[in-house]
Amino acid sequence: MTAFFVTYTTNSGRKRELTIQADNPASARRELRRRGILANTLVRKEVQAPPTSAGFDFRNLMEGGISIRDKALFASKLSALVDAGVPILRSLDLMRSQQRSTLFRKALTSMTKEVNQGESLGNSMRRWPQVFDNLTIALVEAGEAGGVLDETLKRLAILLEDNAKLQNQIKGALGYPITVLVIAIAVFLGMTIFLIPTFATIFDQLGAKLPLFTQLMLDLSKLLRSSFSFFLVGGIGIGAYMISRYYATPTGRRSIDALSLKIPLFGDLIQKTATAQFCRTLSCLSKAGVPILMSLEIVRDITSNSTIGDAISSSRNEVSEGVPLSAALEVKRVFPDMAISMMAIGEETGEMDAMLSKVADFYEDEVGAAVKAMTSMLEPVMIVLVGIIVGSVLLAMYLPMFSVFEHIR
Repeated sequence: MTAFFVTYTTNSGRKRELTIQADNPASARRELRRRGILANTLVRKEVQAPPTSAGFDFRNLMEGGISIRDKALFASKLSALVDAGVPILRSLDLMRSQQRSTLFRKALTSMTKEVNQGESLGNSMRRWPQVFDNLTIALVEAGEAGGVLDETLKRLAILLEDNAKLQNQIKGALGYPITVLVIAIAVFLGMTIFLIPTFATIFDQLGAKLPLFTQLMLDLSKLLRSSFSFFLVGGIGIGAYMISRYYATPTGRRSIDALSLKIPLFGDLIQKTATAQFCRTLSCLSKAGVPILMSLEIVRDITSNSTIGDAISSSRNEVSEGVPLSAALEVKRVFPDMAISMMAIGEETGEMDAMLSKVADFYEDEVGAAVKAMTSMLEPVMIVLVGIIVGSVLLAMYLPMFSVFEHIR
């Protein structure tokens, strides 16, 4: 990912620095002109891609991770303080004292000093990208420019809470079957490795003839108790590591993300979630007065699925050339037709903000209904699966009893 390091002088004569992302120097200069910045120096540099689920930032983990919920609470509390007329320096100091995250406290301490020296709140946030994302910074800068910081902070808090709610719904939908499946496999392995050999010894002492199914389960138990199990666990671990490394590459992430959209049930859920998040975020940014190209760039960055992110990035380039957003997205086929149609109506009527908000409401309800339906459908499936797994082990243990009874007679 390419970025440009910029130094410039403010109207008050202060030297400032910032980093912006762009495809080339010309694009970087256009972005600076749009922001009203005249660069003293513009230097290309390589920046690392943001961390994905394949890895952890241990330094941030030790300092206290910052979740979407933490950011939403920060925006909500700061909005209330600003709305009550509390000076921004005092507000930041109060927020700092209430933070449990060491990293968040460091950021607020630094921001308080910079704001006290005449820096804007938005620019001070830009120096802490590990705490404040582009969405938060853009809304704060728009609120400062329009003199409605409290209103934009309220919108930010609501937006972050909605995003957190969508993420929790997805985690809930995926968490239940995964948890039940892991427990079922653990029970099966425990009974196969420890319980079946005990019964096998008893049947052998009684001279019972073992049925084919029981013999197969015994052979599986011996295999799992042998060195093969270590190779199996090692193979699974290596496979998971290789997949995670492959997903960390741009090509791998695009391939896996594109495949995830085609998975029955889950692919549809991912698409609806992305649609709701896209419309809600774009509506909020547009209401705050953030330019459409910058808004699309921010929405692209917060999109978790790279296939959808690439489609938004491509659409942004077309919008910069005068193509309507709905027409640009329609070709990409990553959002539902109904959402595209509603966007087109919003563009024609000049009520894009309201229309995007309605689309977001609709698909948030769709996600909730889909999660409930999926959970209701998976519950009996998982119960049957657990029954089959446990029943197979019990059947393997009880079948030889018929031979034992015949032998006793």
